[in-house]
Amino acid sequence: MLPDADTRIPVTAAVLAGGRSMRMGVDKTLLPVDGEPLLSRVVAVVSTVCEHTVVVTNRAEQIAEAGLPAETPVLIDEVPFQGPLGGLVTALKGAPDDWVLAVAADIPWLEPEVIRALWEARDGAQVVVPVTEKGVEPLLALYNRECLAAARHVLATGRRRLVAMFPELRVVELSLEDLRAADPELRSLVNVNTPEDLADVRESESEAAATQSSVIVRSNDRHEGRMPVERPVTVFMNDVEVATMQATPDDLEELAAGFLVSEGLLADREALRSIVADHKRGLVYVETEEEVPDELTFRRRYITSGCGKGVTFSSVGHARDLAPVAKGFTVSATDLHAWMRAMNDKASKYRDTGGMQACALASDGRVRIVREDVGRHNAVDKVLGRAWMDRLPTHDAVLLSTGRVSYEMAVKAAKAGIPVVVSKSAVTDLAADIAGSLGITVIGYARGGGMVVYTHEDRLCIEKEA
Repeated sequence: MLPDADTRIPVTAAVLAGGRSMRMGVDKTLLPVDGEPLLSRVVAVVSTVCEHTVVVTNRAEQIAEAGLPAETPVLIDEVPFQGPLGGLVTALKGAPDDWVLAVAADIPWLEPEVIRALWEARDGAQVVVPVTEKGVEPLLALYNRECLAAARHVLATGRRRLVAMFPELRVVELSLEDLRAADPELRSLVNVNTPEDLADVRESESEAAATQSSVIVRSNDRHEGRMPVERPVTVFMNDVEVATMQATPDDLEELAAGFLVSEGLLADREALRSIVADHKRGLVYVETEEEVPDELTFRRRYITSGCGKGVTFSSVGHARDLAPVAKGFTVSATDLHAWMRAMNDKASKYRDTGGMQACALASDGRVRIVREDVGRHNAVDKVLGRAWMDRLPTHDAVLLSTGRVSYEMAVKAAKAGIPVVVSKSAVTDLAADIAGSLGITVIGYARGGGMVVYTHEDRLCIEKEA
């Protein structure tokens, strides 16, 4: 019997990211699949199953670009460039648990149930390894701390293959039949080594939607219009220049409305006179009976599409003083996953470019608004702007995002009275802190049948199987 799906097993997942990616030509662990680096995809899955997770590498400065959760330890290879066996030695030495799951960083479709099946099969073993028609798969296997001496002995002989130490150890093989029971299509064994592999994975990831293009090297072109579009957009409120932001030049009226509402500059929908966008020049003019604060008359802000400072006028201190979101709203985990899939299906630019972010608003049992932008904050503003312009209630809605949830996004949700924020990516510690104090349920890594609930778990209904 497999461990309960809600229980983490006492294993340290060691994601091995120290390879040279010679067949790919670039660091493959940072290549995006469905808009997310391969490394962060693997870390997200193993973190839902294993008690601890570490990344083992000799390139810590590059790993920082993967957007991993801040609490993920990074272990530097004890002896660099010794292959997976060297990475396993480092993991076994530094792991807080007696068992280590060695897993490659380039597996896009790792199934949690495979990990649980390995754990269940460990009886009397020092190594538990899956076996297929091609042989054993040592880069998705469990290793007991007792393997450390054997691993070091093999390395001392100049060998670097994991299987070289198997004759010295008690090895239990997870049969192909048991492996298929956990992963019928054996997708967990697919890895990305070449540009062709990456193209195949991206094409499959799009499922029934439009497929991704293959990896093609070109020079001096625009990739047939598949690059994310970014332009400066300046927002005026009653002829006062409020801010200039880098954004995708679509739905500019919604972007301006959502930004001004999120910043507390627009509050009365009845006071709105008009919103007019000059798409050619990237200008948006908002006319309202509400007054522009005096300090904005002499101050403007330039806002990047990235994740740096300056994305909001609100300080953290100001955010903590906001009114908490009302209680009473609940939502099922099944619905959240269904709405995330619906958002992905409608977010064509997010799928096609790999450089866009998508955001959606779900209420009354369905996804009602989906918007995309090169900046995740902009995508949120477009959704909230559309909802505000349409007078759509948000007190019983869910805000969904493909991008990382930072504190500014939690603040935007709080100002709109939205009780639940869900992302397929990470949640920052400050976002969780702010959301917790404001009564917002914030959820990260909502993909692959799992999710991590950081705050106010009582709003989430988890269906029990009959």
